[in-house]
Amino acid sequence: MDFRFNFAVDENENSEADAHFLLLCSPEHKQESREKSRGTASLAAKSSPKLAAAEHQDEAALKKNLCVKAAKEHSIPQDLNKVLENKVMETVLDLSYVKLSVVEMTCSGDADSEGIVSKSVSSHSDLIPGVYEGGLKIWECTFDLMDYFSEAEIEFTNKTVLDLGCGAGLLGIVALQGEAARVHFQDYNSTVIDEITLPNVVANCVNEGSGKDRKASKPPSKRPRKAESSPDMLNRCRFFSGEWSQVSQLLLNSNKSCLKYDIILTSETIYNPDYYSALHDTLAQLLDRNGRVYLASKVHYFGVGGGIYLFEKFIEDKNVFRTSMVKTIDQGLQRCIMEIAFKNSC
Repeated sequence: MDFRFNFAVDENENSEADAHFLLLCSPEHKQESREKSRGTASLAAKSSPKLAAAEHQDEAALKKNLCVKAAKEHSIPQDLNKVLENKVMETVLDLSYVKLSVVEMTCSGDADSEGIVSKSVSSHSDLIPGVYEGGLKIWECTFDLMDYFSEAEIEFTNKTVLDLGCGAGLLGIVALQGEAARVHFQDYNSTVIDEITLPNVVANCVNEGSGKDRKASKPPSKRPRKAESSPDMLNRCRFFSGEWSQVSQLLLNSNKSCLKYDIILTSETIYNPDYYSALHDTLAQLLDRNGRVYLASKVHYFGVGGGIYLFEKFIEDKNVFRTSMVKTIDQGLQRCIMEIAFKNSC
């Protein structure tokens, strides 16, 4: 498969986990916790500026810890036509993906229980930290990584693959069409999984052969099609939403067999240094001892503070993984692809 090109694309289930998340992040719960914290420190803070600053930091940390997005697994509906209902598909490099502008017009109510579509549109923002983490949009490093798969002849056959921070899920779809044994998709937002990722996976499984046959396949229609997906391909998929540490625990504690991943794919997920610890721990917990992570990123994310070299230094300080910069892209904002593996692995 050859994935080279030089442009980027911009474009109800209530569970116990969701209820727990809403409770933790409710104003009443936060206020109660704040008042308890203030009650133990307020007298000392009045006489000490340092203690006052510490109190402020503790309160910020408390707020951050309370709003951890709980994990859940999303089931694949039996009626696949429901998945593609009201969806308009576009194509890039023979891959189908949901047209975002249509989702923005049609996704409301129960279909967007998190409210991320309306919040993203109203704020004119592709990122609202802790609320919406950019999964509705296809980011350019996704295509850098797909390009690298061809150049380096990355082999997915019979591998267990995780598309971490998947968004549109194109990386996982490529792995699926490359005969991966299992592909799991994770995104922070449940709306992204239900309205973007799952429809994209279904659309790309409809009457499609493996990745080896993709060049000969006809471009899919922009209109919704009748879903006659390959049961075999979809049976190899699982879908998860939630914060990384929570998803890791869900997978590790699952009754279902959860082997470690041979390959973890992730693109544009290191823009915020606050997330580095959770990402590093997730990779350490879920990667097979001889597995590989392929991470695509911009060198620096202006306005947010993260970047490839900052994350590389973070990994170096943790002393768990070794890293290698396997590709640098100089067009536009400089971007890199990093390969990550455990130290002393094969």
